[in-house]
This record gives sequence, structure tokens and C-alpha cells, in this order.
Amino acid sequence: MSAVLAASAVPPPVAKRGAPFRVMPGFRLSLGFTIFYLTLIVLIPLSAVFLKTFTLTWDSFWTTVTSARVIASYKLTFGASLIGAFINVIFGGIVAWVLVRYEFPGKRIVDALVDLPFALPTAVAGITLTALYSANGWLGKFIEGTLGIKVAFTPLGVVIALTFIGLPFVVRTVQPVLEDAERELEEAAASLGANAWQTFSRVVFPTILPSLMTGFALAFARATGEYGSVIFIAGNMPMVSEITPLFIITKLEQYDYAGATAIATVMLVVSFILLLAINLLQAWARGKSDKS
Repeated sequence: MSAVLAASAVPPPVAKRGAPFRVMPGFRLSLGFTIFYLTLIVLIPLSAVFLKTFTLTWDSFWTTVTSARVIASYKLTFGASLIGAFINVIFGGIVAWVLVRYEFPGKRIVDALVDLPFALPTAVAGITLTALYSANGWLGKFIEGTLGIKVAFTPLGVVIALTFIGLPFVVRTVQPVLEDAERELEEAAASLGANAWQTFSRVVFPTILPSLMTGFALAFARATGEYGSVIFIAGNMPMVSEITPLFIITKLEQYDYAGATAIATVMLVVSFILLLAINLLQAWARGKSDKS
């Protein structure tokens, strides 16, 4: 009996503490796979664009990317993309707010409609928008006939198409942030005498600002390379409604591959600079909100 008690008093052996359990492979293998995948999917195609562009002489490159029609297409593409992304930040933020903070009949249907630009083929979206906003369309007949504003086959039509395809990016980035936001802070601000605008500007807006900028960057990036939904409603009038992706397709159809990659290189560099600036502003806004 004493032997049994002595044996039971002996503490069980303590297992040696090893590395924490991880579902995914170790850091080295994961990093190697990540670099390999990014190289295969991103770096190799982008390097091919630059290598093909380098076959041009500097004079040929500069003449190709600075012609009057190309410059006009740059202005329209980047300008319409920025305007469309900015519109989506405002109204996409409102849509996300309504979907999170209010209950109403048909809420699930509205929530599903937000993702429609994701699922709808871009060519179908372009044809639909053209049919709606043309002079004989349901909306275009009223807008052009009553207000005297022509939408289809103008830069305004390009902005509408780019706004349409960019809306889900803003809504889906802001929506989860609003769902996780602490409403107690808003109630505390209201109890301390803050009005609705002060509560929004000092409590809610700093919380959702980084996600708004992320949605803006995603919507802008999608809009700069958009082709299918814009090509029909734009009208493709030189110096008026001709977008840069169309110019690249035209160069490819003419077997001018070096010219097409030269224009694509300019688009890539400008887009990268703008996205980098947006990401830096986003990091600054996130750091400022964390400090506050």
C-alpha cells in the first residue's frame, strides 16, 4: 500500500516545450513558396512588359507615349478613375453604414446587389449601361431630353461605368470595420454632449478612414485597367472618350507589341506611384487613429 501511495505521489514527467504548433509550414518554406508564386504570377509578366519596351529606342518610346491621342487617353483614364473612386468612397461608405446600422425589409437583397458588379461580366455591364444611358434609353431619354446632359459616348459615361464597377470594393472593405466598431464610444460621446456630426467626425470617421482609403485604392486600381464595361458606353472618340486600355488593344491588333507595352509601362508606373502614395496616406491615417 505504501508503495502504491509513493508511486502516485511522484509527479508525471513534464513534456519538453517545443516549437509552437503551426497549421501551415515553417517560415522558410512559406516564404519560399510566396516568393515563387509572386514571381510566377506577377514579376515574370511585368518583367516581360518592360523587356519588350526596352526594344524601342528612347526617341521611339517617347514619341509613342507622348502623342496627343495617348496623352488625352491618360487624362481620361486616370481622371475618370480618380473621380469614380472618390464617388464610391462617399456613397459606398453610406451604403456600408446603412447595411450595418439599420434593419429594413429586403436588406439581404440589397446586400447581394452590392456584389453584382463582381459577378456580372464586364461586357454585359457595358452593354447594359449603354442601353440605359443612351439617347433612347430609360435614363438617358430623361437626362438628355429634360436636363440636356448627354451621358453615353462622353467622358461622363466613362465615369459612370467606372463608378459602377468600383462600388463593391469600398462597401466590402468598410462594412466589416463598421461591424467591429465599438458603439459604446459613440454612446459615450453622445452622453458627454457631442452632437451627431461631432460623434461622426471625431469617433466614427477616424475608425473607418483606413478602410475607406483601402477601398479607394482598390476601386482606383480596378478602374484604371477596366476595358469591357467602358468600351461600349465610351464611344471611343479620339481626343474625347478614348481610354488608354483601348489604345493598348489597338496597338496589339496592329501587331505593334513594343508600342503597346510602352503605353502599358507608363500606365503601370503611374498607377504604382499613385497606389504607393495612397498606401502611405493609409498607413499615416492608421497610425494617427491608433495614437488617438
